[in-house]
Amino acid sequence: MNVVALRTLTADSRPSPAIDARIARVAIFDDMAMAEPHWRALECGNSLATPYQGYDFLESWQRHVGAGCGITPFIVVGFNAIGAPLFLWPLGRRILSGLRVVEFLGGKHANFNMAVWQRDAVAKIGIGKLRAVLDELAGQADILRLINQPLSWAGTTNPFALLPQQKSPNCGFSGALAPDFEALLHARTNATARKKMRKKERMLASYGEVRFERARGVHDVRRVLDAFFKQKSARMKALGIRDVFTAPGVRRFIESGATEHVKGLEPPIELYALSVNDIIVATMGGITGNGRFCAMFNSITQGPYAVESPGEQLILNLVQSCCERGLATFDLGIGEAHYKTLFCGDTEPLFDSYLPLTAAGRLLAETFALAASVKRAIKSSPVLWSVVCALRRLRAWLTA
Repeated sequence: MNVVALRTLTADSRPSPAIDARIARVAIFDDMAMAEPHWRALECGNSLATPYQGYDFLESWQRHVGAGCGITPFIVVGFNAIGAPLFLWPLGRRILSGLRVVEFLGGKHANFNMAVWQRDAVAKIGIGKLRAVLDELAGQADILRLINQPLSWAGTTNPFALLPQQKSPNCGFSGALAPDFEALLHARTNATARKKMRKKERMLASYGEVRFERARGVHDVRRVLDAFFKQKSARMKALGIRDVFTAPGVRRFIESGATEHVKGLEPPIELYALSVNDIIVATMGGITGNGRFCAMFNSITQGPYAVESPGEQLILNLVQSCCERGLATFDLGIGEAHYKTLFCGDTEPLFDSYLPLTAAGRLLAETFALAASVKRAIKSSPVLWSVVCALRRLRAWLTA
């Protein structure tokens, strides 16, 4: 357990009338439990963050996945003069090629990465203060690799957007919800599309009783996860894509995130399934916060059921459930896919920052940035991207 206290920073001349937003002290915590009180103080207050930056979600990820990958918490917290947290950067540090690389916790299981900010402090923390904090981190890291950051969230500009950046290879996709699901569906579809949906619903129902459910309790969660991992593995293998869900600890992370009630709160991960009789034909996992449902992962079965688009039918049921819960936004994560266009027609730009803190970290930062630029160029070209997908399928066929 270690807390690294950094020197006091020069304060702004005028405090906010709502909260003293002057940064008086910055500390780094390498223990999640030590950072928890400050984290929860921000979460319980008027904070700006995506659902992926919740303490319970990232603590579970670090415990089951991050620690096994050699990642140590690197939680940067800024305090004002009376010790109230103004921001928390949920980062982790690992060693790569002998260099200390600092990244957002959550890895590939967090679609959106962002710091946790006290809202009243956001407008007060400009580029000068950000650079001052970064300067103080130089003795603790060689490079900050901060990827998949939204330019804005909940109508507020991301303060990290002031730092040097480049476009991420992917975008996020979301859409506004409405209290009346039927009205929303009619606004997003035409009569022909709805007729096709109803036909597929009838065809799937011809196989047996169709049931949409949220998995609750260890038994149900494990049953749905058994289907998810089997379906996802088959899909990734067919596409020739590395399956990140086979990494050590990932299943334990999702299972604990969907079953553990911490401090009496609901588990952070919500797990849903669409079944025909006792056969699970589609799954989806997500996380909710501040009126927004964020999808983390999904899967569909292969075989005769797949023809009736069970994944689309699950999304229809889930969106209806979100409307009934009074949620305002529904997102299907990052990366383009045809199935996202129905309810997630809004494109959310993301950016990456590769910030060298030492001379040794500069070359690695340039390497990261170049690799991401090449990836973005390939994904932006339909011809190049189709070639990549074809090569992946060929590799999968040769391997099989």
